[in-house]
Amino acid sequence: MFELVLAQEVDTTSAARPTAKPTAPAPWTTPSRYWPALSDATAALDAPVGALHLGAMRHNAADMLQRAHGKPIRVASKSIRVRSVIEALLRMPGYHGVLAYTLAEAIWLADTIDDLVVGYPTAERGSIRRLATDPGLASRITLMVDSIAQLDLIDSVIAPSEREPIRVALELDASWNVPVLGHLGVRRSPVHEPADAGALAAYIVTRPGFRLVGMMAYEAQIAGVTNRPAGKPVDGAVNRWMQSRSMPELVERRTRAVAAVREHADLEFVNGGGTGSLEATSADPSVTEIAAGSGLFGGHLFDGYAHFTPAPAAAFAMDVVRRPSARHATILGGGWIASGPPAPDRLPRIVWPQGLEMMPREAAGEVQTPVTGEAATRLRPGDRVWFRHTKSGELSEHLNEFQLVDDDRIVDVLPTYRGEGKVFL
Repeated sequence: MFELVLAQEVDTTSAARPTAKPTAPAPWTTPSRYWPALSDATAALDAPVGALHLGAMRHNAADMLQRAHGKPIRVASKSIRVRSVIEALLRMPGYHGVLAYTLAEAIWLADTIDDLVVGYPTAERGSIRRLATDPGLASRITLMVDSIAQLDLIDSVIAPSEREPIRVALELDASWNVPVLGHLGVRRSPVHEPADAGALAAYIVTRPGFRLVGMMAYEAQIAGVTNRPAGKPVDGAVNRWMQSRSMPELVERRTRAVAAVREHADLEFVNGGGTGSLEATSADPSVTEIAAGSGLFGGHLFDGYAHFTPAPAAAFAMDVVRRPSARHATILGGGWIASGPPAPDRLPRIVWPQGLEMMPREAAGEVQTPVTGEAATRLRPGDRVWFRHTKSGELSEHLNEFQLVDDDRIVDVLPTYRGEGKVFL
């Protein structure tokens, strides 16, 4: 059983970075050492190879706690999808509970985890029935709701008189509606105004078979929007302007919404934020915990944030298999594209060898990825190329396992959800 950080190594109440005895520079700050060392550690393994660097994850886990300024972090499982890593985080002071992405996943995790909130409404009828008829599961898992229709769906699966009380949390829309610019954020809950949140809470507490125990509001326009994207200074300036005005509006509105809901229910938690907004969300007095997970693996999306830089803890490697010309090499595989608006920033990023570029007409392919650049002239069949995925947890859907690397050697093999035979979405 591996550990991420020892309790005494992190001061979760201070804004300062963790203090430690002077040491050599972190290995990931020297690409010419970091990536070849991962190649050497995994040289005996066939591609594709997924690697997690233990030191980099320890750094990221500690940094996330520092950025949260003492607010507990609920682990967003979507951004990890490796059970042993989630459980290692939960053994760290400062992390508690899981924000799951499906009910079936939460039920599976509930074997070893006793505080799970499903971050999205569910229509999984079989899982609803299982939850509702198992007292242990019903006491550990909270469902997300934002409308009466979702309560009706649950009742249609199993009547209140035939089931355990269902714990629910109310989701508040955290997007910013501003003149001219319109809706900034993601399309999640229809509950935007504090009065609407209060009215729905008042209804839920009168509905047989449900217990309102929490709230959630995810400020995607702050947590999930880069504010210093490479090569796009104007976009970065606009996003920083937007975020500096959206957050105060949300703090004021969320505070009033939480107060309106608390008039009807004694809430156990109010969840908000994400990896990209740990500092801002922690300053909101109405929030009792922050959801985060992506920062642990450090997908390259986070290279575009001004206020933090996670270590590249997760990566994958593919092999060169052919040389179509003296100026080109072809990698087998590589087309692991991230979700979101189709754009170059959804492509995996080649990080080693440096100096490789994808071909604009082919980019990252399902079966082959041709590359060019000065470094391509030196590649030969069998050489290894390292990539970073745009997002964090999505990488786990392509791999059965990660090699856990420490001190330039493999110290453990960690199955992903997929490696344990689980694919929830």
